[in-house]
Amino acid sequence: VQLQAFGGGSVQAGGSLRLSCAASGGSFGSGPVAWFRQAPGKEREFVSVIDMWTGNTIYADSVKGRFTISRDKAKNTVNLEMNSLNPLDTAVYYCASRNGRIVTSSQHRAGAYEYWGQGTLVTVSS
Repeated sequence: VQLQAFGGGSVQAGGSLRLSCAASGGSFGSGPVAWFRQAPGKEREFVSVIDMWTGNTIYADSVKGRFTISRDKAKNTVNLEMNSLNPLDTAVYYCASRNGRIVTSSQHRAGAYEYWGQGTLVTVSS
């Protein structure tokens, strides 16, 4: 499975962007699909995850209430709607997936994922 993340861009603070993660060469399957981000000079951090089996979602505290993750089965994509963006959201955003299901408590761990997209840059200016 190959993942492609797209939809990044430059916006002003308070603006919105919608990222999408598309799977090719296969489907997402029943494993979770997550978004991570990495800001310049910082470690990669968890943003959000959706369990493709249950539909359950988890968000990092820093994005809760502003970001929404969703799945589009028809298009075989997982989307991240980002609202009320602020400069701290500036980062390269990566989507990741895995074949099998894992416990909820591990879905935020980058090491749990087998497949990664190439990343898409989000820049938020003040």
